[in-house]
Amino acid sequence: MKIRQDKSKPVFDDLESWLRVQLHRISGKTPLGGAIHYALTRMKKLRPYLDHGFLELDNNAAERSMRPIAVGRKNYLFMGSKRGGKSAAIAYTLIETAKLNNIDPQAWLADTLAHIADHKINRIDELLPWNYTQA
Repeated sequence: MKIRQDKSKPVFDDLESWLRVQLHRISGKTPLGGAIHYALTRMKKLRPYLDHGFLELDNNAAERSMRPIAVGRKNYLFMGSKRGGKSAAIAYTLIETAKLNNIDPQAWLADTLAHIADHKINRIDELLPWNYTQA
């Protein structure tokens, strides 16, 4: 957070000042004027990035995690049935959850499938990706 305050905040401040100066020099009716106005209205929403170390400046991580779903969308039309689509959605959700928890989805799935038959149903949450510990 201190690094963001020391290095990023001056860049944010300079950019905002520069944009304000440019907005007065350029007609607001031009595409460039519209883009500058758009940027200035979003500066307030960007500022929390400077104060909170867990925030990212972009949403690239979320976009990357959704990419396989978008790429495979045409394939999902052929799941066979509504129930098949629901099963696939559950499987994809569990696999992506494992990835988000820095767990190898194949290892987690293999281990879970090996133990699920003998596992008590009231303790099934122990098998979820965020509770998994690799041996």
